[in-house]
Amino acid sequence: MKPIHPIIAGTFQPLAPGKKREDQKGASSSSFSATLEKAVSQRTLPNISKHAEQRLKERGIAINVTQWQSIGEKLAEASAKGVNDSLVLLKDAALIASAKNNTVITAMNRDEAASHIFTNINGTIVMDNL
Repeated sequence: MKPIHPIIAGTFQPLAPGKKREDQKGASSSSFSATLEKAVSQRTLPNISKHAEQRLKERGIAINVTQWQSIGEKLAEASAKGVNDSLVLLKDAALIASAKNNTVITAMNRDEAASHIFTNINGTIVMDNL
């Protein structure tokens, strides 16, 4: 009889007395699911620079978690397409963000943004529905 490979042998866990395999599997898979969901949602949320955070507060711009997740997803898409720095246009705000670093650099309201010329960006994300 061949010995079991040491890496494979380390992955097997004995059943706890009085428990069925399904009971143990269900508990670990739900905790794994929760951990995975938390990691994915944190990954999609963009970082917000101190400057951007200050501008959001000064200008009274409120963006909820769902909107931040959508922004993060779009920044990830933009980054995958080679965009480094992006203008993100929302219904009530305009953000300058680094898609490469998943970081919002600055923010302004749309009225203020209407009179600006944006330079050093190579992509625009229009999200008027947010």
